[in-house]
Amino acid sequence: MERVSHVYFMASESGVLYLGVTNNLARRVSQHKEKLIPGFTQKYNVTKLVWFEPHATIRAAISREKEIKAWRRAKKIALIESLNPHWKDLSLGL
Repeated sequence: MERVSHVYFMASESGVLYLGVTNNLARRVSQHKEKLIPGFTQKYNVTKLVWFEPHATIRAAISREKEIKAWRRAKKIALIESLNPHWKDLSLGL
């Protein structure tokens, strides 16, 4: 049995977005917040979980991530705001 995987958006205070996939959302968000992952999220201070979506398999999550990555920024923002209109940090509930 495969565990639940998530597609997620992290955001910075300045509005930089990062889209990712993980099979352990709480751990992954914690890594972003503590800036343990060198690269994009560390460089741009992307530490706020603003959207996530569960999937039954990692394959489904990766497929969804690829779909969303192809979207224009406005559509990504509309997706986030459909579930989180005030851009609250959703990691507090994990």
